[in-house]
Amino acid sequence: MRVVILLLCLGFTFTGFGGEMEFSKKASGEPELIQTGKQKAWCPVCGMNLKMFYKTSHALKLKDGQNKQYCSIRCMLEDYEGLHSIVSQILVVDAKTEKLIDVRNATYVVGSSAPGTMTMTSKIAFAEKKDAEEFQKKMGGELMTFDQASKAALESMGKDVSMTNKKRQKMMYPKGEKIFSSACDKSIDPFKYNLINKLKADIKTNSKCGSLDEKELQAVALYLWDIVRKEKHSDQFITVLEGEKCPVCGMFVHKYPKWAAKMHYQKNSTKEHAVFDGAKDMFKFYFNPAKWGDYKNIEITDIHVTDYYTNKAIDGKSAFYVTGSNVYGPMGNELVPFATKADAESFMSDHNGQQILTFGNITEDMVYKLDE
Repeated sequence: MRVVILLLCLGFTFTGFGGEMEFSKKASGEPELIQTGKQKAWCPVCGMNLKMFYKTSHALKLKDGQNKQYCSIRCMLEDYEGLHSIVSQILVVDAKTEKLIDVRNATYVVGSSAPGTMTMTSKIAFAEKKDAEEFQKKMGGELMTFDQASKAALESMGKDVSMTNKKRQKMMYPKGEKIFSSACDKSIDPFKYNLINKLKADIKTNSKCGSLDEKELQAVALYLWDIVRKEKHSDQFITVLEGEKCPVCGMFVHKYPKWAAKMHYQKNSTKEHAVFDGAKDMFKFYFNPAKWGDYKNIEITDIHVTDYYTNKAIDGKSAFYVTGSNVYGPMGNELVPFATKADAESFMSDHNGQQILTFGNITEDMVYKLDE
C-alpha cells in the first residue's frame, strides 16, 4: 500500500495499458507540435509544457493559417469561446498512437483513474473506439464524444479554476517570487507579452533568469503573469479583474492585457463598465450594445483601448487604428490601436497594414468585415 501511495504522489498511475506499467501523459518520443515560434513548446493559456502533458493536448487550426496548441481540453475551451468563428479544425492527441486527430473522430474516456490536466476529471482521447474501451477496462471512466467531453469540461470549469488557483497561491507563486527575486533580471516586463507562453519562451531563450528547470521556469512565468501584472496595474493601464469576460465573444479578458479595451457607461444612474479582448469587439458592442445582453438604453461615458507599443491605456476616441496588418489579436484580425499617428504609420509599414482609421471613420460594416 505504501508503494502505491508513493508512486501516486510521484504522478504515476498503474494501468497495464499498451503493455506499460503506468499511464503517463508525457510524450514517449518527439511530440507533434503545430504551433510556431520559440513559444511553441508551451500552452498559450496556462504556460504548461506540451511535451509533459502531451497525451491530453488539443489544438486549434485557424482560418488565417495560425495554429494554437494547448495542454488540455480545458485550456483549449477557454480560447475557443472567442476564436470559434475563425476555427477551421479542432485536434486532439490520440493517446495510443500519439498523433493529432480530428476531435470528431475521437472517443474520449472521461473520469478514469488517470490524473487530469488542469482539471480533477481526466479526459483521454483515442482514434479507435477499441483502444478507448481497452483503456476504460483497466482505468475506468465513461466513453464520450468530443461534444459530451466538452460539456463535462465546461460544467466543471468553475471548480477546476478554483482548484488551480489554490494550488498556485500555495506553491507556485511563492516559489516563482523567490526565484525571480534571487536569480532573474528585474527588467522583465510581463506587459510586453500578449500570451504567457511568449513570456516563458523569452525568459528561457534569453537566459533572463539563468538556468532554470521546467518547474522553476513555470513558477517564474506564473508569478510574473498572474501576480506582477496585477501589482503593476495603475491609471496607466487598463485594469481587468480575473473572471471578467468580453460580452461579445465570452473570452476571459485578463488573459490578453496587450489587447484589452474598456468602456464605462451609465445605466439607470448607475456607473458600470464592460471589458473587451480587443478593439474589434469593443466596436461591435459600441455600435449595438443591446445585441450583447442587458445593455439597452445605456449611456457610454468613456472608452479606453491599449496602445500596441506602450501597453498603456489611451482614449479610444482619439486613438489611431491600423487594419489589415499581419499582427493578430485573440480574435484574429484586429483594429490595432496607437496613441499617435506616427506610431500607427510605423507599425503599418513594418506589418503590412492596409489603412489607418480614426474613431469616427470606423463603421459597423468595417468591423464585421474583419471576421471574413
